[in-house]
Amino acid sequence: MESARIVATLTRFVGDVGQAEDLAQEAIVEALRQWPVDGVPGNPGAWLTTVAKRRAIDGWRRRERLDERYAAMARDLEERGGAASDVFWDPDTIDDDMLRLIFVSCHPVLSREAQIALTLRIVGGLSSEEIARAFLVPTATIQQRIVRAKKTLAAANVPFEVPEPNEYPARLASVLHVLYLVFNEGYLPASGAEWVRADVSNEALRMARVVAGLMPREPEAWSLVALMEFTAARFPARTAPDGSAIPLDEQDRTRWDRAQIGRGRDALATADRLGRGRGTYGLQAAIAGQHAIAPSVDATDWAHIVVLYEALGRIAPSPVVDLNRAVAVAMSTGPASALLLVDELAAAGRLAGYSGLPAVRGELLARLGRVDEARVELERAARMTGNERERDSLLAKAAKL
Repeated sequence: MESARIVATLTRFVGDVGQAEDLAQEAIVEALRQWPVDGVPGNPGAWLTTVAKRRAIDGWRRRERLDERYAAMARDLEERGGAASDVFWDPDTIDDDMLRLIFVSCHPVLSREAQIALTLRIVGGLSSEEIARAFLVPTATIQQRIVRAKKTLAAANVPFEVPEPNEYPARLASVLHVLYLVFNEGYLPASGAEWVRADVSNEALRMARVVAGLMPREPEAWSLVALMEFTAARFPARTAPDGSAIPLDEQDRTRWDRAQIGRGRDALATADRLGRGRGTYGLQAAIAGQHAIAPSVDATDWAHIVVLYEALGRIAPSPVVDLNRAVAVAMSTGPASALLLVDELAAAGRLAGYSGLPAVRGELLARLGRVDEARVELERAARMTGNERERDSLLAKAAKL
């Protein structure tokens, strides 16, 4: 849970992402030795960070590189006292470090694919397998991208800092895309037993707000904030007390955060006032906004959502966008026409391995009364997903059929 913050803080001190990860893992090894004997400290994140910093100092001593940074760190640790758990832990500073880490990971010296893979691994905490599943590529490909990215950053001696304003445009698209993917990992984790990880999504939203503040003339930055606000507003109603999933049509909309929906509308209005038209995040925010203002699923303006998805598909073609459009078509004009669209996607093979395809197809078949086929599709989707709550939900639907 603390890994991204710890690595971000260590990267600021040692200036190397790969070394920071190694130091963090060494600290965890030390914790596995000490905590069973001495007990878990009151602030585990502070303890791990302090131990990792001391490991860095020991390494500099061994290499006889006693520069000013080493001296300043050593004085700081001595002044703060002996017990690691007593070291002052400033969450605001660490949060800033995380934003710097994202900007470093999205440095133009890296390819777009490497930027995203590295940031999702370090900041988002996703495994190589989870990232590979999200991008429908082999795990080995993602692992190679991450290793090459770390080596490239070290060789280029990339500074650990937020770039100057004139450098923002070169990194903006990657930074926004990474925040979008991290938010989505919280919205529906790729694996594990949680249906929602609100802490992950809220951290991505916090950083998106900071980015929008840094670049107030960028409509897509505000649009991403709007999209996240609209979506996060539904989190309180997405899970039952036992942690199981509550589908959209069964959610208690009185539990949606109306203040957050208001912030989403304000952010989207800010993006629109900049007068450049809606981009990828602007159109997605408009779709999420339609859900946010609808009193029920049946009262949702599905025809307008279909139009928004068609526009999104033109400026950002994607089989996932096409699949989502098919869902909206099913709600607007019925499951038969939507099933034709989904079958076209299946025939194209571009969503092979993506659990959403058989899940949607199973829902449509069930609505058409083709029960046996629907059950097969839902069970196939359950086998493909890595999220336990999603698997349980799909199997429950199949069992009802």
